Amino acid sequence: MYDRYQSPLSERYASKEMQYIFSPDMKFRTWRKLWIALAEVEQELGLPITQEQIEELKEHAEDINYEVAKEREALVRHDVMSHVYAYGVQCPKAKGIIHLGATSCYVGDNTDIIVMTEALRLVKKKLVNVIAKLASFAKEYKALPTLAFTHFQPAQPTTVGKRASLWLQEFTLDLEDLEHVLGGMKLLGSKGTTGTQASFLELFDGDQEKIDRIDPMIAEKMGFRECYAVSGQTYSRKVDTRVVNVLAGIAASAHKMSNDIRLLQHLKEVEEPFEKNQIGSSAMAYKRNPMRSERIASLSRYVMIDALNPAITSATQWFERTLDDSANKRLSIPEGFLAIDGILDLCLNVVDGLVVYPKVIEKRLRSELPFMATENIMMDAVKAGGDRQELHEKIRTLSMEAGRNVKVDGKENNLLELIAADPAFHLSLEELEKAMEPSRYIGRAPEQVDAFLANVVEPILRENQDLLGVVAEIKV
Repeated sequence: MYDRYQSPLSERYASKEMQYIFSPDMKFRTWRKLWIALAEVEQELGLPITQEQIEELKEHAEDINYEVAKEREALVRHDVMSHVYAYGVQCPKAKGIIHLGATSCYVGDNTDIIVMTEALRLVKKKLVNVIAKLASFAKEYKALPTLAFTHFQPAQPTTVGKRASLWLQEFTLDLEDLEHVLGGMKLLGSKGTTGTQASFLELFDGDQEKIDRIDPMIAEKMGFRECYAVSGQTYSRKVDTRVVNVLAGIAASAHKMSNDIRLLQHLKEVEEPFEKNQIGSSAMAYKRNPMRSERIASLSRYVMIDALNPAITSATQWFERTLDDSANKRLSIPEGFLAIDGILDLCLNVVDGLVVYPKVIEKRLRSELPFMATENIMMDAVKAGGDRQELHEKIRTLSMEAGRNVKVDGKENNLLELIAADPAFHLSLEELEKAMEPSRYIGRAPEQVDAFLANVVEPILRENQDLLGVVAEIKV
């Protein structure tokens, strides 16, 4: 265990559920289901395959004799034919019809599609739960004023919940993309070595009508709507590109959210959950590092870069088939899914335990609010008889003086005192302080959150309520 490399994606990040989807057991059980489906279709279309042979195949669909297959592969160096042989050892009556008319990609590529489809369903389940958790957070804090930032410089206030709704919106866009790709997943079917179905033309004595029925019947038996209409030996590797691009989109959204949380934790306004016995630093015992948000960012970068792999593979396929895709697919597809699975578990954990510090938020907001409120102050002064142009110049000058006090001398923001001391404004300090109520400066943020949740998010959650209730397990 300790003398060889082990993938951190399996050991530290991905769930058991996602790991099983990409396990050898899942793959080889699916191969046998596909061989059974092919035999059933060929029997139903008139080939001399007996029900006894099919029952024998079904009887051994699950109890795979792995050692036999392993020994055979060491001899013949071909994984599919090794498993055909091993299946035949268990099914002596049916061994002559296993894989009849098919090429290796019949089991290999169809299984890849089935596995990716299952993995996308699990990603959807976790993504919906992230959306649900963020929606609850946005709703709870929809009206809590906070300082907003543009260019990471203080800007007009927003609310904590409105900011969370920006993260939430990106995840809803990812869900749209995921559902589009998931809804369009199709099997390769059984089209032969170059996609022409020449072997079936021979098997069925040129009966075009029967051959046309093979792929739809296989798709139905395997739980798919249809197969791709045309192919070479493989399904188009463009499919892998579409799938991993969805994962990269989710990773980008998670990265954006995790960056904001890390910055907010630096500001001591919002923190990710920090467990009682968690150690933030080996040297600085007081540290509370945003370790999980940092891990989200780290894994997200991996997934975003991983999206290049299937894109380049798709672009460099030659004619009807080359094998330079195989090694790359074995790495890029499973690891992209394992990483996004870990990312979504981390997102669930972080969002579910976010800690908000309203007093810190209010203190920072009030330190900048006099600058934000100058337009309102100017309007009130005009109502009291002042000249708008003169007041604008005075506020500009006083704001610069207050800014110097803060930045150069390290003093508190005294802009209100400076304005109150200027007779041109006809406003007392008490009147000015009354104007500093933060909720006056958040615009329609609470109403926007309510509308977004009601019109966009809640329909998503109603439609996917059977997927809710996931609890993330974080290993480290």
